[in-house]
Amino acid sequence: MRAATDQRWCEDVTLVFRNSGGAAVRSGTVRFGTHVIGALGVDWGTVESEVELPAPVEGGARKGRTWTVCVEEWRVPLGMHIETRDVDVRWK
Repeated sequence: MRAATDQRWCEDVTLVFRNSGGAAVRSGTVRFGTHVIGALGVDWGTVESEVELPAPVEGGARKGRTWTVCVEEWRVPLGMHIETRDVDVRWK
């Protein structure tokens, strides 16, 4: 789930992780692909960022977390906004 913030170059991104296995996930990373969108809906580019997975996630458990994802202010001129559309999770 995404939610706008008061800065056009940031948004709050909420993810829920579900471990359907029997063993705990002890570490990992979450990579965001944040798209810069123009006033007419044109995708001007993607900026990647990475954070640590909120571990541990025990077997059979769910864990949610919200991150404020931002790109550099200069990348988002007035009239444009961002959308974090891509998420890649890697765990150990």
